[in-house]
Amino acid sequence: MSWLVTSCLITRLWYTDSVRVLLATTNQGKLIELKEIMSDLGVEVTGLRGPATTEEIETGSTFAENALLKARYHHGLYGSPAIADDSGLEVEALGGAPGIRSARYAGPNASDADRVRRLLDEMKGLPPSRRAARFVCAAALVWQDGEKVFLGEATGVILENPRGANGFGYDPVFFYPPLARTFAELTASEKAGVSHRGRAFRKLAAWASESGALDTRGSGDKIVPTADKTFASPNEG
Repeated sequence: MSWLVTSCLITRLWYTDSVRVLLATTNQGKLIELKEIMSDLGVEVTGLRGPATTEEIETGSTFAENALLKARYHHGLYGSPAIADDSGLEVEALGGAPGIRSARYAGPNASDADRVRRLLDEMKGLPPSRRAARFVCAAALVWQDGEKVFLGEATGVILENPRGANGFGYDPVFFYPPLARTFAELTASEKAGVSHRGRAFRKLAAWASESGALDTRGSGDKIVPTADKTFASPNEG
């Protein structure tokens, strides 16, 4: 989603020594990031190919609401446990913007560079003391017996100029003080260890493992083609 408000669906395929899941996204940046996050948790992630959209489902006013709406939709559609995330960037001086509109902040067809440019234009002239921001991720799990939402966030500062070539989305201007680098200057494993998405999905995976909610294979556990609101650039966040 995805600092960007993008969605992903994870549907059980089968269980062996590890869990194999389908990440319903064609956003390669998100796929790479979640593979890194979930690999240490015994979860194998597989992505989709081709364009798709869930934009019409995202009618909530918060990240948690949108994540739940998408997970409920896909759970109802296929009957399998579904996991969806919604994420974005919140800047204190902008009243929480771009927020749930992070992906559409510079228009529907804007590039990463366009979104970063608009953000920096909106914050032009602000001193460091007014450049606080945070990435937020809501990861929602919906299954036959209930639903859960797990939140993760990472706090930092928006720089005046981009730095770094890794990551995606607003990563080049999001400076993370504990590591003294932008998210775009971190390796994939470094970012996974501190990012909003990493924190939310680790909470979800830990709870699922401890609760056993997804331990029993059901008749609906299969690969299914699902929709995802994606953006063509692999360098989104």
